[in-house]
Amino acid sequence: MKKGITTLFVHFSVVVFFIIASLAYFYPVLQGMTIRQSDIEQFTGMAKEQNDFRQKNQSEPYWTNSAFGGMPTYQLGAYYPHDYVKKLDRLIRFLPRPADYLFLYLIGFYILLCCLKVDYRIGIAGALAFGFSTYLIIILGVGHNAKAHAIGYLPMILGGIVLTFRKKYFLGFILTSLAMALEIGANHYQMTYYLMLLVLVLGIVYLTDAIRKKTLKHFGVSLGILTLAVLLGIGANATSLMGTKEYADWSTRGSTRLTLEPDGSPKQATSGLSKQYITNWSYGITESLNLFVPRMFGGASSENLGEDSRTFEYVTEKDVPRNTALQYFGELPLYWGDQPGTSGPAYIGAIIFYLFILGLFLVRGRTKWWLLAGTILSLFLSWGKNFGLLTDFMIDYFPLYDKFRAVSSIQVILEICAPVLAALALGEMFRASVQEVDKWKALKSSGLIILGLGLVLFLVKGMFDFTAAVDETMKLTGLEELPEMLQADRKAVYTQDLIRSLVYVLLTLIVLWLYLKGKIRQNHVLIIVGFLIVIDLVNVDLRYVNKNHFVRQRLMDQPFQAMDYDKLINEDKGIFRVYDPGEATSGGGGRTAYFHHSIWGYHAAKPAAMQDLFDYHIFRNSRSVLDMLNVRYIIQQDEDGRKYAARNAQANGNAWFIEKLLEVGSADAEIMALDSLNVKMEAVINTVDFPSLRGETLQKDSTAQIRLTGYEPNRLSYASENDQPGLAVFSEMYYPNGWNAYIDGSKASYSRVNYALRAMKIPAGDHQIEFKFEPQLVAIGSKVTLGSSLIFGILLLGGIGIYISRARKNREE
Repeated sequence: MKKGITTLFVHFSVVVFFIIASLAYFYPVLQGMTIRQSDIEQFTGMAKEQNDFRQKNQSEPYWTNSAFGGMPTYQLGAYYPHDYVKKLDRLIRFLPRPADYLFLYLIGFYILLCCLKVDYRIGIAGALAFGFSTYLIIILGVGHNAKAHAIGYLPMILGGIVLTFRKKYFLGFILTSLAMALEIGANHYQMTYYLMLLVLVLGIVYLTDAIRKKTLKHFGVSLGILTLAVLLGIGANATSLMGTKEYADWSTRGSTRLTLEPDGSPKQATSGLSKQYITNWSYGITESLNLFVPRMFGGASSENLGEDSRTFEYVTEKDVPRNTALQYFGELPLYWGDQPGTSGPAYIGAIIFYLFILGLFLVRGRTKWWLLAGTILSLFLSWGKNFGLLTDFMIDYFPLYDKFRAVSSIQVILEICAPVLAALALGEMFRASVQEVDKWKALKSSGLIILGLGLVLFLVKGMFDFTAAVDETMKLTGLEELPEMLQADRKAVYTQDLIRSLVYVLLTLIVLWLYLKGKIRQNHVLIIVGFLIVIDLVNVDLRYVNKNHFVRQRLMDQPFQAMDYDKLINEDKGIFRVYDPGEATSGGGGRTAYFHHSIWGYHAAKPAAMQDLFDYHIFRNSRSVLDMLNVRYIIQQDEDGRKYAARNAQANGNAWFIEKLLEVGSADAEIMALDSLNVKMEAVINTVDFPSLRGETLQKDSTAQIRLTGYEPNRLSYASENDQPGLAVFSEMYYPNGWNAYIDGSKASYSRVNYALRAMKIPAGDHQIEFKFEPQLVAIGSKVTLGSSLIFGILLLGGIGIYISRARKNREE
C-alpha cells in the first residue's frame, strides 16, 4: 500500500514537472500571448462562417460556402453529438496553446517508457528528449496543430500494446482504447497511419518471438484484446471517421473520374494523390544526417543569423545601410537540401543519436528489434522519390499509402523509436545484471562509430558545393558575389553545428566513462545527461520557435484585417462569390474566406471538382466558369500593386433557367465542354451518371426567373416563376451525400451539370424550392459513438470491480 502511494506521488510530481517545463518553454502564454501560426490563421479564415453560425444558432451547419465554392465542415472542426473523446481530450490539454501540445508530448512519451518498465528518472529524460525534438517544436511554430495533437497520443498507443503483451491485459486494454480514441479524435490520419506501419513491424517481431518461444496462445489473446480496444477507439469516433471517409472520396484524396490532362494528354491513373504530389517533400538521403547535425544542410529556408554572417558583412561593405541589411539579409535562405523548402531540420539531438547507437550494442530482446526496424523503415520511406524502389512499391501496392502527401513527415516514427532505444540504453548501463565488460564494449564501439562519423563529415565537407536553387535569384539584387557569401555561410553553420554535436557526444561519453569507472553515481549521470539533452535540443528549438513568434491573442482570433476593397464588397448585400487569383498562386486562401464566399481556400484535401475547374479552366483564364460559379468580384492589382475589387457584371447569379442541355458520355467530355459552353443558356450533363435527363426537351418562358430568397450555409431557399416546365441550374457545388432538395415541401431529385453544379427540373408555375444539408452520417455515427462509449464504460467499471474484488480476497487470505 505504501509503495503504491509512493509511486503515485512520484508520477504526480513528474506531471507537475512536465507542466512547468511546458510553460517555461512557451512562457509568453503566461503573459496572455499566443503563438502566431500561419496554418491556424488560414484555418480560422476557412472556418469563420461555420463558427459564426455555431455561435448564433447553437448548432452545427456541417457545411460552409465560404471556401472552395462550398464544402462540408467535417475537416474544419465540426462538433458531433456524443463526442465524449473531445471532452476528455480537453481535460488532458488544459494548458494554454501551444504549451498544451508540448505537455502532451511529454506525458505521452513518459507513459510509454513506464510501460516498458524504464526507471522514472530515465523516463523524464527520455520524455524531454522526445518533447523537445526539433521537428515537434517546429510544427507548433507553423501551426500544424492537428499533426502535433496526433503525435502526442502515438506513444500512449504503443504503451498500451506493450502492456498487453506483458500480460497486463486489463491495463493494456484500457490504455489502448483510450489512446486510440484520442488519437483518432486528433483528426490527423496520416500520423495514425504511420503509427499503424510501426505497429505492423512490432507485431511481426512479437509474432516471430512467440513462435520461437512457443507462446502463440498468449500472442493470440493479446491480439484479440488489442483488436477490441482499437475497435472501441474507432467506434468512439464513428461520426468523425464517417465524415472524413465521405469527404475524402469527394476530395483530391479520392479517385478521379478524368482520364485526360488539361492539355489533352493521358492522365496517370490513380486512386489517390499523384506520385509527384505525394513525394514533393522527400528527404534527401544525405540530408537525413541532420538528425545528428542540425544545420548540416542549412537548417531552414529562412534562417536568422543577424549580423553574424558573411552575407551581412559583404552587403554592408557594399554600402548597404546596416538597418536595411538587417531587414533583408538578417534572415538568410540557408537551406540547400532536396526538399522545396523547410521550416527547420528534424534534429533529434546529438546525445539521443549517440545513445541510440549505444542501445544497438547494449539492449537485448524483441523491443530493440522493432525499434530498429521501425527506425529503418521510417528513414527509408522519408526519402520518397530519392528511394523510388520502396516508395513506388508502397504507393502502388500498400493500402491507403497514396492518400497522404509529404512523405518526409514519416520521420515522426523514427523520432519516437530513437529516444525510446536511447532511454533503454541508459537503463542497461545502470542495470547490475549487465556485465561490466559488455558495458565497456558497447561504450567503446558506439563512441568509435559516432566519432568516426564526425570525422568523415569533416573530411567530406569539401565535396559539397552548398548551393541552392534560390541562389540564382540572389544575383538579381545586383550584388554579384552574394551567392558565394550565402554558400560560405552554409559551410560555416555546417562546421559550427558539427563541432557542436561532437562536443555534446564527447561530454556524454566522458560522463558514462566516469560512471563505469565509479567516479560518479547514477543520479549524477542522469542529471548531467538529462541537462545536456535539454540544453542541446532547446537551443536548437529556439532558433525556429521563440518569443518573437508570439502575438496578442486578439491577432489570432482576428487574423485578417478588412481592406478597403473588402469593405466595398461587404456593402453588396447579395449572396455571391469572390475570387482572389493571388491566393490561388501564393499558397494562401483563408483570407478571402474570412470575409466573403470564396472559390478558393486553404486545405490539404481540396474538393476535387473545384480543383479540376481550376486546373482545366480558371487557371487558364476562363471567365465563363467564374460566371457560372457566381463570382461577382475578382480581386486585382493596379499599376502600383494595390489590390482592388473588380465587379464581374456577367456573373450568372444564384440560379437560372437554361434553354439547352448538352449531353455527353464521360467526365472528360463534360469538363472539356465548358470551354465553349454558353453557361447562361446551356448546361452540359454526363448522361452516363444521370440517365434520367437523357433526351430532355427544355422550355423557357422569356419572363421565367428563379431567385434566392433565404440563405444559411446549410439551407438555401429559392422562389421560382416559370410558365413552362424548366431546368434550373444552381451556382452551388454538387454534393450528393446530405443535400436534399424540396419543391413546395416535397422531396425532389436533382442532378449534376457543368461538372460541378446542381440542377433541378422544376414544374411550371410558381414554386418554393429548398436545399437542406441533412447528413445522415451524423445521425448514424452518433449512435455508434454512443454505443462504443457505453461498452467501454461497462468494461471499465467491470474490470475495476473485478480488480477490487480480487484485492479484497487477497487481503482476507
